[in-house]
Amino acid sequence: MALKLSRLSDATGVEARGVDLSQPLDVDTKSRLNQAFVDHSVLVIREQTLSATQLRDGVKNFGEIFPQHNTRFSLPDCPEIHYLSNNDRYPDGTRYIPGAGYHTDHSNSETPPKATLLLAIELPDSGGDTQYVNMVAAYDALPDSTKERLQGLKAMHVYQSKHSARKLMGLTDEAKERIPDAVYHPIVRTHPESGRKSIYINPIRIDGIDGMQEAEALELLNKLLVHATQEKFQYRHKWRAGDLVMWDNRCLLHKANGDYDHETQTRYLYRVMLQGDRPV
Repeated sequence: MALKLSRLSDATGVEARGVDLSQPLDVDTKSRLNQAFVDHSVLVIREQTLSATQLRDGVKNFGEIFPQHNTRFSLPDCPEIHYLSNNDRYPDGTRYIPGAGYHTDHSNSETPPKATLLLAIELPDSGGDTQYVNMVAAYDALPDSTKERLQGLKAMHVYQSKHSARKLMGLTDEAKERIPDAVYHPIVRTHPESGRKSIYINPIRIDGIDGMQEAEALELLNKLLVHATQEKFQYRHKWRAGDLVMWDNRCLLHKANGDYDHETQTRYLYRVMLQGDRPV
């Protein structure tokens, strides 16, 4: 089958059919997929039946693999690939639901991953959708006065913000040694490939804004989040078996929905990330 691309929503997202990532891609197909990713920010490649090692090799069509922070979720036989599962639990025994709450992945890195890819392995009968927010469109829709206010502002990103409503799983000792305590990134980020500006915030990671009082910073960040997460800026992905979804962490927020029975239903996906650039 030849590659076929179709828009998924007005906000963001494109579907690709006629691709098998277990096989080498020709130059034209690879180029079109990478351009579709830059243009639409969410790339959904349907009907992928891949082992962990095939996924590891296939994603190299889009970039180099980024080492994920929490190695407790890595697959023993293919550690570059991690898993997401609702069957894990916190040390206190409560269930861990990965991906809850709007965020962008690993923004507490000096060079956060440009992309995250998930491959659906096992899905609940219903629910478990992932929502994506187009932060370029959200930025474009801001009043000029707000855009001016945001220029030059930098936020401090940490592993888990003290303001985060979501509790993350603890890091391993090895991860704590290689991950910085805090990094500063601009709140208005310019995409290195498209040149488009977007709002770059992360409610789970941002602890404050450089040079701003905490109360003022929290008020500004909350206003930006409320503005950005309007439905008109969103694409909601309803997962199908074999979906491989790649999204652009440089210009999107995303969240996973835990609206399914966690006792009787399993949501299990493979996860891998791709190397990115320092936000500017």
